[in-house]
Amino acid sequence: MHLPETTLASVLLVGATSGLFAAPASVPPAAAQGDLVAVRAHKLHVSPGNVLEDATVLIRDGVIMQVGSDLTIPEGARLIEGDVVCAGFMDPWGSLGMNAAAVVDMGTNAATRATDGVDPYIDPWYRNRALAAGVTAVRVQAGMASVRGGVGAVLSTAPAADLESMILLRDSNAAAGLGLSARGKAPDVFARIGAVDKLVGDINSGRDYSIVHAKYAREMEAWNKAIAEAEAKLEKDFKKAKKDRDKEVAEAKEDDKEFKEEKYKEDKRPKPPKQDIEDAVMARVASGELPLVVTIHRAAEMRELLKGTAKFKRLRLVIAGGTEAEAVADQLAARSIPVIVRPIPLGANRPDEYSGHDLALAGRLADAGVRVLLGSSGGGSADLPLLATLAIGHGLDRDKALAALTTEVARTFDLSGELGSLRPGRRADLLVLDGEPLLPTTTVRYVLSGGRVLISPDSRD
Repeated sequence: MHLPETTLASVLLVGATSGLFAAPASVPPAAAQGDLVAVRAHKLHVSPGNVLEDATVLIRDGVIMQVGSDLTIPEGARLIEGDVVCAGFMDPWGSLGMNAAAVVDMGTNAATRATDGVDPYIDPWYRNRALAAGVTAVRVQAGMASVRGGVGAVLSTAPAADLESMILLRDSNAAAGLGLSARGKAPDVFARIGAVDKLVGDINSGRDYSIVHAKYAREMEAWNKAIAEAEAKLEKDFKKAKKDRDKEVAEAKEDDKEFKEEKYKEDKRPKPPKQDIEDAVMARVASGELPLVVTIHRAAEMRELLKGTAKFKRLRLVIAGGTEAEAVADQLAARSIPVIVRPIPLGANRPDEYSGHDLALAGRLADAGVRVLLGSSGGGSADLPLLATLAIGHGLDRDKALAALTTEVARTFDLSGELGSLRPGRRADLLVLDGEPLLPTTTVRYVLSGGRVLISPDSRD
């Protein structure tokens, strides 16, 4: 899952010399909520491929209010100017903000929550570095190499006073890992295929679980309705029923017989089904409520996974890694299954599942019509722009690379109404650059997160 340190260090050296990742010594104090900010640029990337010339973004209370080329800047607004503006980058496969024990935990299950392993006070230097690189959000999960990684979350990379102010999306996805090496050793082919079948079985169990609970909900609704109708009838007929009862009591007394009260018989309450927190998560997966991110690399396992999950029409599958995904690109494109690619050079000691690793994968998948996202795989979210530059250098279209860090991430994890583009109503996570996004010579000048100016030229030593 993670690169050897020597390999990562060599990549970081390239990033450092390019000027992409010059992190500030400290993050400046955030602007007060309610401040009005105007960001003006010669070129404004509303979304990849949608560019406005000489445009302005107006922000209030951390939210984009207006975007346009003919806006009047209100009096008292803080004005920020630059050459190019775009949405903040998002890492769809990271670990920033998670404590190390949670990231490497191999004992996680489907119900393990990433938010339980988040620490808002951990690694401030790495947070600042990620912000300086333009990364404003990251999707995290526990047990990144575990068979079941639990429920992921999307976090802001901005400094936070507490956990709640860090969380952008508490339940972003469910996660699983298939065929991943453990302690340097890859599972054999039978174990790998068996693990795929087990995951498909878990999804099926989740679907059955939701069917049983939906049936129980319908039965309870019918039972409650029947009880309400019976109570209404009793209330309506109370006087007549009392008169009839008094008459029957009198007659029994007159005949010297015992009066037997007629007992009210209520319909039996439906029995609730058994609760299972893991099945409950997989039920959300089967229904399409939660995307399922599966870290998987080999073509054989991907074919088996695609075959086994074809019957789940609402399932939203996401492939992470996908080293040999080109072999099933037609199926991925047909089912609109995104692939999160980590385009980084790997050394000779790479894990077995990475044996076919190729920096051109992202470009070839995109050319085949596959939705591509770019992620760090927990190796460092600050590296994300450099990874995108490497992917572009190996064939990925520049607009698609920008989308792979913005709109495609937001779309995949149900955040399109909040992040990924510069439109009114979105959270004001944006970058001011001195050149086009993802060029090696481009430097991030300003970073705004939730409308707060966290990175500026003054914050750099």
